[in-house]
Amino acid sequence: MSNPQPTGVRLADFTTLRLGGPARALRRCPDAESLIAAVTECDRAGEPVLLIGGGSNLVISDDGFDGTAVTVESSGWEYGTDLRDGVATSYVTAEAGTDWDTLVAATVADGYGGLECLSGIPGAAGTTPVQNVGAYGVEVADVLRGVRLLDRAGGEVSWVDPSWLQLAYRTSRLKGHDDHVVLGVSFWLNDDAVSAPIAYRELARELGVEPGQRADAALVRARVLGLRAGKGMVLDPADHDTWSAGSFFTNPIVPAADLPDILARIAARVGAETSVPQFPADGGVKLSAGWLIERAGFVRGFPGDDAPARLSTKHTLALTNRGSATTADLVALATTVRDGVRDAFGVQLHPEPVFVGCALG
Repeated sequence: MSNPQPTGVRLADFTTLRLGGPARALRRCPDAESLIAAVTECDRAGEPVLLIGGGSNLVISDDGFDGTAVTVESSGWEYGTDLRDGVATSYVTAEAGTDWDTLVAATVADGYGGLECLSGIPGAAGTTPVQNVGAYGVEVADVLRGVRLLDRAGGEVSWVDPSWLQLAYRTSRLKGHDDHVVLGVSFWLNDDAVSAPIAYRELARELGVEPGQRADAALVRARVLGLRAGKGMVLDPADHDTWSAGSFFTNPIVPAADLPDILARIAARVGAETSVPQFPADGGVKLSAGWLIERAGFVRGFPGDDAPARLSTKHTLALTNRGSATTADLVALATTVRDGVRDAFGVQLHPEPVFVGCALG
């Protein structure tokens, strides 16, 4: 079982933003058993718990966390075969703390397909179903087989079906709630080293295929990593454009009834001839947050070279720590961008990361 470490542990050391004040104590959990024990013991003692997987989706206040940070460091995976819609299908089951991209790379190297479009996403495997991670036309909901959970109220450990999770665009039944802890995850795979159908046009162009076609999984992974690296979305300690939480805002879904007014405001600002990216979505029409941010006047690198927190110089959807930022600096920048898009176009952007001890103004 893991042992608490002393007061003053810097949570910045456990987040991809490199931001966050101290926790009262830290418990590092190398396996599911120690994770269950740590959370259960803290709950019985009335001690607040902050679970940290890969730290890629956390914005922790400069004041830190008045409780115990529990790091999920369990790792490992195994393959199996099960019936999916009556057909024998391969799957991979991973411990919650397994580095996500390491898992994706392993499945591709071992001759499987299905996860390659999700290459390069930072964080732990156990966090991916929480916000229904997605990229390049694939999201976790498309491939998830099941999730192993600890019910903190009763202490039961069980596997749940994806339907229980109520997966939706960048959210799930688990997001924003702390009544369960993810212990393991399982994903369906293709046996033939061929990708899922390519749904994202930018990726299809890179591969030289038509949307809907499949391609070699290893080639798709390589192209996805190249596209992500070009946007500063592959972690690199030497590149401050990657000191981020990835895409900071979700793409807004606006009701169809509101769309004409929004499009009119966009046309008035950037010209009626400008094509506005639009995508069908449940509950309305999905717009591109990055596109709106840039057209609202927030260019790459905003607000300037001397700012400690800036938009990435490669991608306007990432907010970055240039090395000396505080969480307050980042929150102020996010608030400015959110309010600027709202004032320009009447569209409310919502942050994707989980905030701990802080919030947008």
